Formats: sequence, C-alpha cells, structure tokens
Amino acid sequence: MDKVLEINNVCFGYSKETLLFDDFSLDVSRGEIKAIVGESGAGKSTLFDLVLKNLKLFSGEIKVATCSQVFQDPYSSFHPSYTLINQIEDVTSTNGIESYLESLKLEYKLLLQLPHELSGGQLQRASILRAMLMKPDLLLLDEPTSALDNVVQLDVMRMLVNKADEMGMLLITHDMDLASWCADEVITI
Repeated sequence: MDKVLEINNVCFGYSKETLLFDDFSLDVSRGEIKAIVGESGAGKSTLFDLVLKNLKLFSGEIKVATCSQVFQDPYSSFHPSYTLINQIEDVTSTNGIESYLESLKLEYKLLLQLPHELSGGQLQRASILRAMLMKPDLLLLDEPTSALDNVVQLDVMRMLVNKADEMGMLLITHDMDLASWCADEVITI
C-alpha cells in the first residue's frame, strides 16, 4: 500500500520531563482511515501539529505526503472578511465541486457569503468541502462532525468513508462509536 504518513519513534512533550509521545509510531496508507481517541489533553491535536510541522520533535521522524486539514472550530479556519468561495479558490480548483456540494448538503449560494453569515454546521461542511477539493494524499480530520446534527453527521461521514480510497485519513474524535464504525484502526493515546 502507498503510505501517505509515517511517524517513526517520535518523542515530544511541552517539557522534557513530561512527554506526550515517547517512542510513538504510526503509519497511514492511501485507502485507510485511522482514528485517534483519548482524553482531553492527551495530545491528539498536538499530534496533528507535529504532522504539520508546526512543532519541533525531540526525536524521531515524520514523513508526510501532501495533506489538508479540517479543524474542529470552523470559524477559525476561514478569514472573516472574504467570501467562502474566494477562500476556496485561493487554495484549490473548484473542479468537481457540484458532487461534493450534493454529498455535503450545501447550496452553492452559501459559498458566496462571509463566514459569519453561515451556521457552525454549514461552515464546518464548507471546511470539509475545501479540504476535499484540495485532493490531498492525507486528510487530517479534527472532530470534523462535532458541529453537525446527527443526520448530517452520518451523511458527511459516509461521504468521507466513500472517498477514503482516494487518500489516507487520520481522524481525531471523542466519539468511540464513530471511530469504531468508520476507522480501519482505532488508536488510543
């Protein structure tokens, strides 16, 4: 299988005395979904920061293919004074947008608005849309459905699972049922 993420023997903590990761290894291949679950403060979001190279490892190695991320808070992932479509077009092509809009139950006219004009759930689906349009090798998902109601959450997760053959996915969630349902492997940290 085509590996899109390799984490090898990583050590990291916010102090040398208290390590969040001690000799931690993980890999994700194209077509695979792996879920990371754990208590608040266990290092789930820190792991994403390490993958994105926002933090410096104490030791170990991370190799990552092209990736995009869906943040837990959709309001922090869009600039407040530009329309959503402008922000999407700034980073990727909109080819194939119609099929994603349908899967995400979003109307194109919502993308012509500013972020604060949408509900949290609509904005989160726009964030997923942008990440998917980027056609990454690896998709990092930090609680991607927490702002969605149960029916929409199921539709969005079905769409993501159906697209998993095109990329690898690493999902952070507190929802063990969701992790067990969609992931090939569940990793507790």
